[in-house]
Amino acid sequence: MTKGAYRSGLAARLQSLLFVPGTRPDRFAGALASGADVVCIDLEDSVPASDKASARESALAAIAGDETGRLILRCNGLGTIEGVQDLGAIASALAKGANAPPLLLLPKVENAEQLTVLAQLAGDRLGLVPLIESPRGLRAAAAIGSVPGVAAMMFGGGDLSAELGVELAWEPLSVARGLFILACAEAGVPAIDVPWIRLDDAAGLEDEARRAKALGFAAKAAIHPAQIPTIHGVMRPTSDEVDEARAAVIAFADAGGGAVRFRGRMLEAPVMRRYRRILEQEQHHA
Repeated sequence: MTKGAYRSGLAARLQSLLFVPGTRPDRFAGALASGADVVCIDLEDSVPASDKASARESALAAIAGDETGRLILRCNGLGTIEGVQDLGAIASALAKGANAPPLLLLPKVENAEQLTVLAQLAGDRLGLVPLIESPRGLRAAAAIGSVPGVAAMMFGGGDLSAELGVELAWEPLSVARGLFILACAEAGVPAIDVPWIRLDDAAGLEDEARRAKALGFAAKAAIHPAQIPTIHGVMRPTSDEVDEARAAVIAFADAGGGAVRFRGRMLEAPVMRRYRRILEQEQHHA
């Protein structure tokens, strides 16, 4: 499966991603019931070293029995023993014909070479989602995103803010977010924003989600089911946006696909790409 095919699949439709610890299989069903586009079972940061093996077993068992196609996985870092064991277990499941996670989040990716062999092994069976979590990874993000099989990339603001010695907030990371969005655009893959960690600040979540959408992020991650309605309320097209997009498509078609004035602005091919994307999003989530 080509990168273009991935973009037309699950990753291209994402607007929300909910993390759930691999140590809490009792929460998997509830996370799916939240309505999140995908639920990512985490084997990395939320799982202590002593529980890595049991979390891996629980995660793969849940994915093997998943009929929704919405359970995905974040493995441990590729340079760690646990990460190698995660990939080995996934490869074993694939060899046995079991369901694989449709998307695999890969922490702390810093160069394209880390993904090349994995992408060849994965083939068309799962999409790779590198997390860009360091200055080195950010410099290489366009090359990382261009590896065949990469379905999307995620902005790892938590680790990046720690390396920069700044707060995990919009302003200190605004330049890094901008560079990340440019890299995703160059690679042609969707961008997923870091979760909002202040669970009691719904207004802050809404504000950051709006900023992320305006900057070009396609989706925002979450760490609690209660965050999903706010994220969807921002990231998904509003009725006004859908109505305007439909009217713009009609006006552009009536003009024969040439530049035309529409509601005080000029419509031309690059502008129409955004309107068509809005209608695609509306269709996927209708």
